[in-house]
Amino acid sequence: MIQLNNVKKRFSDTGPWITDGVSLIIPDGQMTCIIGKSGEGKSVLLKQIIGLIKPTEGSILIDGVDITALSGKAAEEVFHKVGYVFQFAALLDSLNVFENIGLPLLENGIPEDEVLPIVKEKLELVDLAPADTLYKYPSELSGGMRKRVGLARTLVTNPKIVLYDEPTTGLDPITTRIVHELITSMQKRLNLTSVVISHDLEIFKYVDNVALLYDRKIQYFGSAKTIWECDNPYVYQFIRGLTTGPIQTDMDPQIKKSLSL
Repeated sequence: MIQLNNVKKRFSDTGPWITDGVSLIIPDGQMTCIIGKSGEGKSVLLKQIIGLIKPTEGSILIDGVDITALSGKAAEEVFHKVGYVFQFAALLDSLNVFENIGLPLLENGIPEDEVLPIVKEKLELVDLAPADTLYKYPSELSGGMRKRVGLARTLVTNPKIVLYDEPTTGLDPITTRIVHELITSMQKRLNLTSVVISHDLEIFKYVDNVALLYDRKIQYFGSAKTIWECDNPYVYQFIRGLTTGPIQTDMDPQIKKSLSL
């Protein structure tokens, strides 16, 4: 389980708060989506969970261990449980698919002949044929294939938790659906705990829970199954694309009804 307690972040003593008191419990074995407008700090929040950014205040617990208080070997042991899928896959252009996926293992001194079957297994998990893709370079792959290779690289260390930062950015609708279905399949087959940041409302079809980040705090957390009937004003306006102005928490019911027609 991932638990965030009053997490606050700013990048200087006098700078604005990016998050200001985020509290959230992310259940084990489920897929949770964090939604919110651009610039709300969603990616910053995700990077704090993976330990790339340290919170200014508050605590983040993974399986009951406060990662904000860890360093060195102890931190390494906890973060080994967590994988991170970057927004644009973040593949190294100078390395082929085998080298990109196997990099975390090769850097730890595992011989290539032992890494090769592991890489092939992960490619098959993300529905890519090893024979066709193993020695291609990122420039030879489509956008959807690069996303899959990025996911395979994350899975190569067998994480228990996978964090996705806008996994469908820049993809066409058909490829977006394929990636969503792949993420869902991985979550179920491997019993992962998944956290997805997304602007794509189609993601609600695939996730278990939705958390809405607005005004530097989590304003809503609930089941994705009932999100379209939710009467939370923050959620209501976000999913209808009405977030160009301030959220109207006291919106008149008749106005809400007319907007939904």
